[in-house]
Amino acid sequence: MKSGTFFVLFFMLPVATEAGFWDFFYKDDDLLCFNSSGLEKDLRDSLFGQHIVSDVVLKAVTSFMTDSNPNKPLVLSFHGTAGVGKNHVAKIIAKNIYENGIESHHVHMYISEYHFPHKVMSDLYKAQLKAEIYKSVSSFPRSMFIFDEMDKMQPQLIDVIKPFLDYEANVDGVSFRNAIFIFLSNAGGNVIAEVALDSWREGICREELWMNSKELETKIFRNIFSDENSGFLHSSIIDEHLIDHYIPFLPLMLKHVRQCVMAEMRHLNIKPNYDLADKVARDMPFFPEKERIFSAKGCKSVRQKLVLYDN
Repeated sequence: MKSGTFFVLFFMLPVATEAGFWDFFYKDDDLLCFNSSGLEKDLRDSLFGQHIVSDVVLKAVTSFMTDSNPNKPLVLSFHGTAGVGKNHVAKIIAKNIYENGIESHHVHMYISEYHFPHKVMSDLYKAQLKAEIYKSVSSFPRSMFIFDEMDKMQPQLIDVIKPFLDYEANVDGVSFRNAIFIFLSNAGGNVIAEVALDSWREGICREELWMNSKELETKIFRNIFSDENSGFLHSSIIDEHLIDHYIPFLPLMLKHVRQCVMAEMRHLNIKPNYDLADKVARDMPFFPEKERIFSAKGCKSVRQKLVLYDN
């Protein structure tokens, strides 16, 4: 399908089968509504400084959503330091697939240290997580699962997810090929920042970096696979290549943070003020300390900084 096509999908029978055609149960607030042009617009207008993300996410999600017979679930892994837009992009994807966006009860968000805080309870968490994923996809095959702080997740829990991610995934008669899994992680963030900084030192424009630049995706893969503090290290989903795309979120520059401040002004109904936005952006911490090239916190806490300046 061409970009800009708008899809509204209704199905009246709650059947989860091996068939390639999607079988969905429709309720008042469960309208599945993929808007490819909306996804493209949101990525362009409300995501700042992430050209790699915009390109890969638009292509991957559109291709998956327009495939009537995918051979596996869509599995995306977002990597980058804090405040660079990982949660924001997950919300944009949900917004353009479900009528109620991230609030849809077909979108399931798990935060590692909140939902699975105690290692001694890992067996209980495993049973609950497996049951929740199975139940959700059984009733609605196009369910979405977002796992935040994936690098802090217990390896046993990550491996519970594995059977649902595989090619031709079928668990107890239920097909998972239409489901979407999104992993958010700080793992690989330092590697991405180093690549961006090295490129800047070599005189390479940040916007010239792409997935294959300086083996960026390979470096992320190697980093999370060798990090002894990451749950990824001891999980089989990495070495069995079940993640479709490792997507790097580059560190943000001053101009991108300034854009974030302007966006917050609009959100808070504050009259746009470029000089104020520049002042707030410059007050954020940057690295390296001397050159101040990249924001250490991305756009995180921009709103909190802005309210201190707005009188």
